[in-house]
Amino acid sequence: MDVKEQVREKYGAAALRVKSGGSSCCGAAPSSGCTDPITSNLYDASQTGAIPEEAVLASLGCGNPTALAKLEPGETVLDLGSGGGIDVLLSAKRVGPRGKAYGLDMTDEMLALARENQKKSGVENVEFLKGEIENIPLPNNSVDVVISNCVINLSADKDRVLKEAFRVLKPGGRLAVSDVVTHGQVPDDLRKSMLLWVGCIAGALEESDYGARLARAGFDGIDIETTRVYNVEDARAFLTGQGVDVDAIAPQVEGKFRSAFIRAVKPASSSKECCGPSCCS
Repeated sequence: MDVKEQVREKYGAAALRVKSGGSSCCGAAPSSGCTDPITSNLYDASQTGAIPEEAVLASLGCGNPTALAKLEPGETVLDLGSGGGIDVLLSAKRVGPRGKAYGLDMTDEMLALARENQKKSGVENVEFLKGEIENIPLPNNSVDVVISNCVINLSADKDRVLKEAFRVLKPGGRLAVSDVVTHGQVPDDLRKSMLLWVGCIAGALEESDYGARLARAGFDGIDIETTRVYNVEDARAFLTGQGVDVDAIAPQVEGKFRSAFIRAVKPASSSKECCGPSCCS
């Protein structure tokens, strides 16, 4: 299977585990209590207490973009790879009844779980869409903020994802995503592992490369803020059981994998009138 099908299978299984009373971690290994160093302890009690428990258990993210995106009442938000819906529901509460929160996911099981969580929460200004983050089913210039939580790194075509995010944002709109990035050279064994790609590690971009791709997509105001640096013990936690030599690899990844909050802005439209045949092309 290719990357996309691996992601679909693993995250669909994660949703089913949550519905049966379990929880899920970034690597999608069965667990009754997530101890994954990437996905653990991302939301405070005031947030988790306001949404269904299943939305919390299904969280597969590496950050909390809703806390960092500075959402305003009345805004329209799109969450790429919305999973069980935790960030969509939190965003909907932030933007209020005059705003709206969309969740986009390609996995039927996650969409079903998210819609159940929406029903339980009673939040009405939410819509979950089926689709792929490389082909967002929304029109140009239709949302104020694009968020995502450790999903863009899973795509095999990240440039396409960033271009699509740019397209659907209104002029002056904001990208505010949490993702895993790398700093420095990463062992080839990790890069080649499909399972680790699905587990949020091998698909991570080097942070300067991430910024360059955002710029090529058209974004301004690019900022990559490290929120957590993973150490050797963290590496052991997410490498164990992944088919690699943990003792050999873990010391090599000390400090190289990081969770980051990534901000960028779609430039506002120019106020100048077109003055010739090519200036508006």
